[in-house]
Amino acid sequence: MDVPALKFLKTAQFEGLADGYRALSDMADQGKGDIENGISAKMRVAGLAGVGADAAHRQLSEVAENFHYIQVECGLVSTALRAFVSDITPAKAKFDAAVADAAAHKFTVGDDGSVTYPEGGEDKGKPVHGGTVTGAADASVRAIDHQAAHFDPNPHHAVAQDIADRISDALREATAADDKWAPQLRKLMADDDLTVSAADWADAQKDMAGVDKDAASYLSHLKPPPKHGTPQDNADWWKGLSPQDQADYIAAYPDRIGALDGLPATVRDEANRTVLAETRGNYQTQLDSIPPPPKQVWADIADPSGRGVHTPEWTVWNAMYGDKYRDMSHIRGRVKGMDAIQARFDATGTDGLPEAYLLGFDPEGKGDGKVILANGNPDTADHTAIYVPGTTSKLDKIGGDINRGVNLWQASNLEDSHSKISTITWFDYNAPDNIPAATSDSYAHAGAPELRNFLDGNAAAHQAATGSHAHTTLIGHSYGSTLIGDTAKYDPDNDFRTADPLPVDDVIAVGSPGMQAKHPGDLGLDPTHMWAEGGGGLDHVVRDGGRFMGLGGGGNIPTDPAFGGNVMASDAHNHSAYWNMDNGKPSVSLKNQAEVVVGRYDNVKLTHQSPYGAPR
Repeated sequence: MDVPALKFLKTAQFEGLADGYRALSDMADQGKGDIENGISAKMRVAGLAGVGADAAHRQLSEVAENFHYIQVECGLVSTALRAFVSDITPAKAKFDAAVADAAAHKFTVGDDGSVTYPEGGEDKGKPVHGGTVTGAADASVRAIDHQAAHFDPNPHHAVAQDIADRISDALREATAADDKWAPQLRKLMADDDLTVSAADWADAQKDMAGVDKDAASYLSHLKPPPKHGTPQDNADWWKGLSPQDQADYIAAYPDRIGALDGLPATVRDEANRTVLAETRGNYQTQLDSIPPPPKQVWADIADPSGRGVHTPEWTVWNAMYGDKYRDMSHIRGRVKGMDAIQARFDATGTDGLPEAYLLGFDPEGKGDGKVILANGNPDTADHTAIYVPGTTSKLDKIGGDINRGVNLWQASNLEDSHSKISTITWFDYNAPDNIPAATSDSYAHAGAPELRNFLDGNAAAHQAATGSHAHTTLIGHSYGSTLIGDTAKYDPDNDFRTADPLPVDDVIAVGSPGMQAKHPGDLGLDPTHMWAEGGGGLDHVVRDGGRFMGLGGGGNIPTDPAFGGNVMASDAHNHSAYWNMDNGKPSVSLKNQAEVVVGRYDNVKLTHQSPYGAPR
């Protein structure tokens, strides 16, 4: 950075560029939404199928991903430009003030930062010649220069030296800002092909980390979320930010924004989709570093022992990559889960399925990963259902839990197509990995705060969006119902003591081994709005096992008439069959859940009604 460059630098021009990139990011976001939830969705609604339709969907998906990449990168560029302006503005102001002072004294500022001053004062009756001075960064040199200036009988010398030092400081500070941001902005460039690859997304993740680090000073002006704040505190904080601050926060900290309960679903979805895309790119890049194993692992011959013989191709591959490939089984599982999330995004419009909202995502959260995905916007829904999965749940297998949420939406929409419905798959706790582990309450105890925060956040976001409360149903499958029981008892102020009632209208326990309570009232629940389903096959093993291992209360589990809730009819033939659909027709178990979700209690088929009567 030199004098001419700093002199003619206009920070307003960079702010204008930042505005332009922000507008481009917003347009790309709009374009992505138009494709995913408009064009592609309408094609699915129309039932277009065949080779041509499949090819069109693939191409549209690629275009949508391109728009998403543009949205993320342009958002980063906008934030980086604003950070550059923030860093260089003090130096620019200091430089302009020094140059203005030089002009006022009729001094001349050279392109090298030197200051030339005229003759002035007298020495032995004669005018003292003028001169040229430069600023110095070294403190000792600067002290000597100032001492010489003050001994000079020409009064202009000391003034010029002070101005020269100020110009030197401004140039040095401006150069530091330029040296920091010029390479960072050059990094924010895409490669020259037309494909957004896994490597591109992995690079975007690095870009974000770089901008976060270098923009720390600029971003420090942003008011942070309230420390240990409630979901309502988070909602109020977000609402109090300016649109520009909100945009900067999403661009720089999508992982933090996506995890904040109480924020609008649209905001969390935008942030979490960025985290998802970048994470998948990073994981896929790791997988791509190893060639896949040869398809023909065993030769079609046998040795004398009767065992198969490895092919030469497999033997070479195994020697070079086998151990590393096996070590990456965890990453392959996580990518499988991320692909299931993307598949749900791509299914929007199929059978009328609404837009999906990714309300939470962390590939390694709580050890099993974190996925919170909604079908339909819960902030504006008339009816919302939140499904909590049970034992062995993890990101790797999240596709099944997402499909249960989809089937629940489809069944609920069949019962009430005139209302806005949102069904949410909530997985944000360390689920037991096996049946023996599921006999312990520790997993439910540890997961209760997260579920409670989400429920409170869901209520706060809906209240902020509509000014009203949505009819909300909380559904727990297997150990998920045990977690609901602990959540109902959780109080953030008093740990696990008497808590405020859950912000839900109905609770459904499906295949429950127990809810840590003898009766619904022990959980602060209205027994007339407590529902339960039990299935056949090995489902009774889970339920009775929980009863005998102490997950119930006083031996009671939700499907027991003695528990005091409503027991619904069920045709589930095993522990996992409660959400089955057959050619678009929901099973009895699923239909009963849907009737509760839309509040049509009279249509629910019961095998036992709560002794406290019908729902009020």
